[in-house]
Amino acid sequence: MFRVSHHFVRRKFIDKRIRLSRYTSSCGARYQNQDVLPHYSSQQPLLQLGGSYAKRFPPLFHPLPDLNLPPYLSDYVDPFPTKITELPNGLKIATQDSLGPASCVGIFVDSGSIYESEQLVGATYLLERMAFKSTKSRSHLHIVREVEGTGACVGTSASREQMAYSYDTLKSYLPEAVELLVDSIRNPTFLDSEVMEQVAKVKRESMEIANNPNQFLMEALNVTGYSGALGNPLIAPESSLDRIDGSVLAKFYYENYTAERMVLAASGVDHEQLVEIAETLLYDLTTGPPMSVPTSVYVGGDFRYRADSEKTHVALAFEVPGGWRKDFDSTVLTVLQTLMGGGGSFSTGGPGKGMHSRLYLRVLNHHQEVDSFSAFSSMYNDTGLFGIYLMTGSDFVDDAVHMALNELLAIATPGQVTELELQRAKNATKSAVLMNLESRMIVTEDIGRQILTYGCRKPVEYFLKAVEELTVDHLVALAQKMLSSPLTMVSWGDVDRVPKYDSVSQYFTAAY
Repeated sequence: MFRVSHHFVRRKFIDKRIRLSRYTSSCGARYQNQDVLPHYSSQQPLLQLGGSYAKRFPPLFHPLPDLNLPPYLSDYVDPFPTKITELPNGLKIATQDSLGPASCVGIFVDSGSIYESEQLVGATYLLERMAFKSTKSRSHLHIVREVEGTGACVGTSASREQMAYSYDTLKSYLPEAVELLVDSIRNPTFLDSEVMEQVAKVKRESMEIANNPNQFLMEALNVTGYSGALGNPLIAPESSLDRIDGSVLAKFYYENYTAERMVLAASGVDHEQLVEIAETLLYDLTTGPPMSVPTSVYVGGDFRYRADSEKTHVALAFEVPGGWRKDFDSTVLTVLQTLMGGGGSFSTGGPGKGMHSRLYLRVLNHHQEVDSFSAFSSMYNDTGLFGIYLMTGSDFVDDAVHMALNELLAIATPGQVTELELQRAKNATKSAVLMNLESRMIVTEDIGRQILTYGCRKPVEYFLKAVEELTVDHLVALAQKMLSSPLTMVSWGDVDRVPKYDSVSQYFTAAY
């Protein structure tokens, strides 16, 4: 069809030129380009015929003479660099600018449940709930109205080692966003009425957490596997909630929210502009006495929670020595988790659902009795956990646990992981990292958390290079190192059918 229509247009053009030629000839004019007409009706390229068209319009295979070309654009454009300014009181301001009208600002604090004493257990969890509540200059309602007025999205995240507060809005509202964010962090009042309201909500939630096996077991892994600071519960236990009030929160706040332990990070913001705005608000923030990080020791262990359910949940975990600060090993672990993959059985056949990962190909695609089977990790500054989480019917849990044992031992056995599997996992890891960094909020979080952990922000190219350089031998070496640590096993449901801890642990003791 294309050739027919093209031929029709060409013949119509030729007929028009012929009529024009006859008209000019009758008027005594001589048409200069009649030798071009046969070229249009020919099947040969015009440039090969050597006619006047080729002479007047030379081929474009070579640069035209006497034509000055502009410089070529580079194939690689440097991204906006991360800039860091440290105030005299030790607080750091870090930014990465970007194109577009929106920005995200966050304050990150080196504080979490690891700093809680026995009398302050639950303070971190309550502080997360008390974010953006009444301050010395604003009521909670006033803060809500200001956030709505700027069309912003605010959020808070509490963890065992760090606290994060974020404010996502348009660049034009940057001064208002920084001022409100700083006011919420610097000047909380911890009104008893607001504290009691949040305590009541947490009590209701704590009663429901036992019915959420995934969240319950992830919390139990830390409490069981660690002795010391990382063994402190992040989710406030009901026994500690009765003694938490405004004075308890204020004590924990003033001990930990000091200038040298804070980072003001932002994405999509001009660095000099943010420093100019924030310096007047934060220059007089007090510093605290030198504080050492509380110690934690990984010990492993067994925890079982009996629940009336048709399904049984089990998590097996081992220590990742070095944590985030051993950055190459943490990169290897990220690729290893992608390589093992897994997930829910309902999505085993869907495109893009991880169907090429080892746990799908080797477990979920062959055993319909398994409802969920996936690799997981929980990383901290100097240590971490890695393992397999599974959910299955109670009558199949013994088989499922042994499948998890076999999969963990397989990745630590030379020759079991192929180069094709590794390359696919490396590509998936790099893709996930780059796609996540398209988000302003994730970039802001990456800046703040890296500076708290490393003291600087390492560029994404650093981690991509590490991913590219790792080999199967690196995966095997890290897996062997992890599996040589004590086993942590937690379970929920019909725990009487879960294999005994000693019998599971001896598989790895015999191998390493």
